[in-house]
Amino acid sequence: MELNAQIKKYRMSLNLSQEELAEKVYVSRQTISNWENGKNCPDIHSLLLLSSLFNVSLDQLIKGDIETMKEIINEQEVKKLNHYSSIYAVHFIVLILSAVPLFLWLERYALIPFGIIFAITMFWALKVEKIKKENDIQTYKEIVAFCEGKKLDEIQKMVEAGKRPYQNVLKVFVGAGVAALACTLIGFLMHVFLN
Repeated sequence: MELNAQIKKYRMSLNLSQEELAEKVYVSRQTISNWENGKNCPDIHSLLLLSSLFNVSLDQLIKGDIETMKEIINEQEVKKLNHYSSIYAVHFIVLILSAVPLFLWLERYALIPFGIIFAITMFWALKVEKIKKENDIQTYKEIVAFCEGKKLDEIQKMVEAGKRPYQNVLKVFVGAGVAALACTLIGFLMHVFLN
């Protein structure tokens, strides 16, 4: 990253100490030190203050760092998607595995804890879907590329976009099939255990 060198260069050209610069942009001296050592980056508000103080455009201040910042943001999105997906998977497994025991143990009152587990599972599913929507990833190939930090080229992206309508229909049938299978299994197990 070049931003750390830029901040230090412009600070030195104004004969400001780290502490004096910190006072002018409303941060601590340690924060300035971290910026100049490349340990972290200023937020957008601080970048605007620095740009104004150094009397340079934002482009000049962050030249060469835009791609790096995009990579950092993308990396954070990938981590978030993986984290939310893991939590969703665990809750989904708990939802499936708890259905029969709950209904055998609590009978009709099982709808309450089952409904709570279902709501929590759907909350995490929506978080995953939100990230997918924000990053325009829908097909399996797009999700895998995103999780590996890669981008599809334009032709691959167009091919994947062409698959989306068919995948939406397939999702409906697969979802209906899984739901029918789960309901049949739960019904069968309840019939076996209750009779």
